[in-house]
Amino acid sequence: MTKWVYLFNEVKEAEKISGGSWDAVKALVGGKGSGLLDMTRAGVPVPPFFTVTTEACNAYQKAGKFPAGLWDQELKALKAVEKQTGKKFGDPKNPLLVSCRSGAKFSMPGMMDTVLNLGLTDVTAAGMVKLTGNARFVYDSYRRLVEMFGSVVLGIPDESFEQPLHEYKHEKGYKLDTEMTAEDWAQMVEAFKAVIRKEKGFDFPQDPYKQLELATEAVFKSWNGKRAIDYRNATGISHALGTAVNIQTMAFGNMGEDSATGVAFSRNPSTGDKKMMGEFLFNAQGEDVVAGIRNTSQIETLQERMPKAYAEFMKIAARLEKHYKDMQDVEFTIERGKLWMLQTRNGKRTAQATVKMAVDMALEGLISKDEAVERVTPENVDTLLHPQFDNEAKKNAEKEGKLIAKGVNASPGAAVGQIYFDADMAEKMAKEGKQDTIMVRPFTKPDDVHGMIASKGVLTSEGGATSHAAVVARQFGIPCVVGASAIKIDLDKRIMNVGDIVVKEGEWISVDGTTGLIYVGKIPVSIPSIEDQVELMTLLKWADEICSRKNIRSATDGGPTRGLQVWANADYPKDAQRARSYGAVGIGLCRTEHMFFEPERLPIVQEMILADSSEGRTSALNKLLPSQRKDFDGLFEAMDGYPVIIRLIDPPLHEFMPDEEKLLEEVVTMRVKGESVGLKAKEDLLESVKGMHESNPMMGLRGVRLSIVMPEIVEMQVRAIFEAAADCTLRGIVVKPEVMIPLTGTVKELDWIQPRLERIAAAVMGEKKIKFEYKFGSMIEIPRAAITAADVARDAEFFSFGTNDLTQMTYGYSRDDAERNFLITYQEQGILLKNPFQTIDRHGVGTLMQWAISEGRKTRPNLEVGICGEHGGDPDSIEWCHMIGNNYVSCSPFRVPIARLAAAHAALKHRPVIAKKPAAKKTVAKKAVVKKAVKKVAKKKSK
Repeated sequence: MTKWVYLFNEVKEAEKISGGSWDAVKALVGGKGSGLLDMTRAGVPVPPFFTVTTEACNAYQKAGKFPAGLWDQELKALKAVEKQTGKKFGDPKNPLLVSCRSGAKFSMPGMMDTVLNLGLTDVTAAGMVKLTGNARFVYDSYRRLVEMFGSVVLGIPDESFEQPLHEYKHEKGYKLDTEMTAEDWAQMVEAFKAVIRKEKGFDFPQDPYKQLELATEAVFKSWNGKRAIDYRNATGISHALGTAVNIQTMAFGNMGEDSATGVAFSRNPSTGDKKMMGEFLFNAQGEDVVAGIRNTSQIETLQERMPKAYAEFMKIAARLEKHYKDMQDVEFTIERGKLWMLQTRNGKRTAQATVKMAVDMALEGLISKDEAVERVTPENVDTLLHPQFDNEAKKNAEKEGKLIAKGVNASPGAAVGQIYFDADMAEKMAKEGKQDTIMVRPFTKPDDVHGMIASKGVLTSEGGATSHAAVVARQFGIPCVVGASAIKIDLDKRIMNVGDIVVKEGEWISVDGTTGLIYVGKIPVSIPSIEDQVELMTLLKWADEICSRKNIRSATDGGPTRGLQVWANADYPKDAQRARSYGAVGIGLCRTEHMFFEPERLPIVQEMILADSSEGRTSALNKLLPSQRKDFDGLFEAMDGYPVIIRLIDPPLHEFMPDEEKLLEEVVTMRVKGESVGLKAKEDLLESVKGMHESNPMMGLRGVRLSIVMPEIVEMQVRAIFEAAADCTLRGIVVKPEVMIPLTGTVKELDWIQPRLERIAAAVMGEKKIKFEYKFGSMIEIPRAAITAADVARDAEFFSFGTNDLTQMTYGYSRDDAERNFLITYQEQGILLKNPFQTIDRHGVGTLMQWAISEGRKTRPNLEVGICGEHGGDPDSIEWCHMIGNNYVSCSPFRVPIARLAAAHAALKHRPVIAKKPAAKKTVAKKAVVKKAVKKVAKKKSK
């Protein structure tokens, strides 16, 4: 028969059935149950108990009733507890009282149910009064049972019990529960029993065994309660685990002023400081501390009234932390001076505390550096690096009705600013007006980037997590909320509104990119600095050391044996400097087209586009050459000694031109007004813009295709790159330029363009009389390039996966259209488990990447491989890049610390298993000893 119940002294049995794995023990008896078993084995004072397994819970969920044998095992276990305590469940003279608590494998504080004081009835209560001589304690405990049983087991609203208690205290003139007498509590027992009779039509059960049965069932049911499901969804805990049920002898903290109850953490869960933090109450039960219905005392003050119990508690707490090698969340009760430990578990903590505790414990020798790195999640790091709103201020703002909308939390962090509805105004008011601005648009385009960069935050009413606004905001670390569809934007009136609330241009709003919430008015924020976070810097250094270890990866196809490096996407020197300060060891993507959108350069770019000859284009491009050279010079200087990958022009030319509809409107207006000055130029410009129209620009004249049709552009760019690199080299800066040709579909495109560019590189180095290492490579973003990677690698010295476009072309999705129209539905219906634009689709896109790397290295064994799409900052995608043999990942500078940690996690998770050498056989060792002895005897005889 299946064993459903484990007694307090059956830890070895639990380990045996779990295969010796403590993680499996936790899965079987829950975190609370495993902690109780472990403490009991260690001799810690724990009230006798038994635990009903998670398997029993799952069996109950499946059948809707207790599995066969469960109730009999509970009754048998109860007998063992009775024997251990010398008390008997339901006995009127010396009754045993128990608690019934949930306890899943992973801690879910407050999400499931607890019932205390089971076993109290009218008869046993009377017996308890005679036994203890403390009627107040007994009836206080009894009313708690009736109330908790009614709300937890029978589902009666809490208010049904709170109201009569409130009215009774008001009538008596009491303010605190501690003023209630024994007679008062006895009356409340009857009042609460009347509530049950009224609400349910039957009496509170006087059979203690029925109480226990129904309480066990209630805990099982609470596993699938709404709050428990919501919590598991939010924290990624499996719904299949089930919860254990812990039936434990009651220890009473409400037996008088020599009794107490409390909750404590072995270290501060908010700051991570190595100092006990806890609260307790005299003459109370556990839920009083948690519920906050009485003012608690700090744990240190317990020493004054109960020095012996305090000293024992501190000693046990320290021992538990050392045993579990983690900060412990403990619950305790002191009954008439005797300390009882009711629970220990790894405590919940803030991101700040998580990092500090991990580093401190490693430095103390409690855990290894590897374990410290594993304990901190990428989400912890993300939280630490973005401005955050003050929680109390947010709550107050919500109470005041200032929360107006919610959208997609596209880029984390908090932003407060004055709203402006176009990029030029946002930039102007930020630079000239010295304002904190938030750019608000229905959606953004590439020519809005300057306004976004100048703003503290970005808000759009359309778009999804991978829309232009979201991608650029993450790149620059700008808090951003997109797709806030409740907001209606009127660009003509320069207002936005949500219902009756109207916000005018120049007025203040607060945008929470972490939660997607938007508020009117200003909410206080705090901005963290990575340099100031000593523990985080230490932890990330350890992460880098893990990735730099030899043979942390098993090499395949000549791939790397060390872990992933983390590079950054940076278009400007200040971005490169920030990337360096965040720990990047290279630039994996510099998008040169962003430089063309600078206001003083855009007219020259448009002049080049409109030129009707190669000579005209070259003339315009020569004006851009000094600016481009200066851009690259700054990047090389900022990344002294590290590689810099510069992508040649990628977007179609129409993106640099005025909007066609706006131009048409201007032309029509001039015609209607009879304005002739400048009309011909406007009309010619309109015709040129119309001529650039493409049905599908993403698959049109862009990338390497544009380079072949108009080679003058990339020839200028390559000259600027190599002139800047040469100038830097002459100044003593170590340069490592890598030129990336985008959107390759066939190696013949590289055969055509790459030799031209290499000749320019050689010419510049000849002119400057200087030499330095450089590479030419290809961006792999078209499936055909991935499939024919063996051919592409003949020319390309490196591959960089542009996974945004590669995902679009592999799925046949338009990113923006998919986000707007069906991607959320696909995830809700289980068609897609994750958004493939946020996390690499390993089975499809990921397999293409794996194939490309394998085939590419067959042609070029030392092929350098990286990724520069948005996925480069996603931990799950980073793990995949480690597994398939990437040399590096490249992401937004603001995500570099997250990527460094994720890379170390991947390296530790997938490190090769080193086979242990078999121990020498004892018989062989014995033979060797015998031979030596024989030789010694022979020597003696010969002498």
